[in-house]
Amino acid sequence: MTDLKIDTAVKGLSTESAELAAQAEEFGFDGVFTPETDEDPFLPLPLVAERTDDIEIGTRIATSFTRSPMVLAYQAWDLQRFSDGRMILGLGTQVKGHNERRFSVDFEWESPGSRLREEVLALNHIFDVFQGNEDELDFDGEFFQFSLMTEEFNPGPLESGPPDIWVAGVSEYMLKMAGDVADGLCMHAFNTPKYTEEVIGPMVEEGAEIGDRDPDEVTLSASPFLITGETEEQRAEMRQEAKQRIAFYGSTRTYHDVLELHGWKDVGMELHELSKEGKWGEMTELVTDDMLEAFAIEAPPEELADEIDEKYGGIADRIQLSFDGNDYWADVLDDLKND
Repeated sequence: MTDLKIDTAVKGLSTESAELAAQAEEFGFDGVFTPETDEDPFLPLPLVAERTDDIEIGTRIATSFTRSPMVLAYQAWDLQRFSDGRMILGLGTQVKGHNERRFSVDFEWESPGSRLREEVLALNHIFDVFQGNEDELDFDGEFFQFSLMTEEFNPGPLESGPPDIWVAGVSEYMLKMAGDVADGLCMHAFNTPKYTEEVIGPMVEEGAEIGDRDPDEVTLSASPFLITGETEEQRAEMRQEAKQRIAFYGSTRTYHDVLELHGWKDVGMELHELSKEGKWGEMTELVTDDMLEAFAIEAPPEELADEIDEKYGGIADRIQLSFDGNDYWADVLDDLKND
């Protein structure tokens, strides 16, 4: 039915998370990723890798500015080795408040995109040194400088080669940067197929042209809101949760380009004003059925494969969906891959 790779996420360092990843692999998922919210995104991955055989693993996303590129390089290299080449390093900037007030990261906020771009370049240079493609560690950038790497500290080459690096991006600069230097783009959940096709894809292609690359080398990974379930009650609950998240993200002016493309910028400004007043209940009421249809994938399990393919087949390479271990997912994945 589709060439889309289907991914999911697990959270936390636990036997349950690893078992859910193993079940996802058994059902036919292609990748399992870990977020960075209230727990470390790297710690669960060795356990996930140990419990699985072929499914790709990775971070989606790890905060980039809270860790030195060298630290990230060692972590990703170890996981690439341990998983026999299944690791994907997904990185994102996080917002100003979290960097400064949660992580106490001190840097010039005027250029987060430039900093992340340089971080990807630094990581690729370090990977080249590890792999033996470069004789010396010699990176001299605006934000990072690396010049010391003796044999004792070099982990050595991998048969699989280095892990891929994906970046999260919303702004025009970030989208072009992904096309220029990254292996993939983690698209935000506050996104629609229309925005992906008309804005994100072309921006990534422009970036690939800047980097003299084939845009097909850059993986586009979507992560839309999902509404499904075997009963109407289950779907109604997920529908309300999706509306709440759409209202929350829609109140942030950073994301208003998506709303503007659909003619909903006025709704975004109203959501923004209500958020400043803390009127969260009223905000959810502004999310219309048309908005829900645009932002979410909604279908009962027996129709879910068709809905996924209709919305994102041909415009994304991968799609990350929430997975609760329900048995109907085996049929959904089978329909997607074999029909």
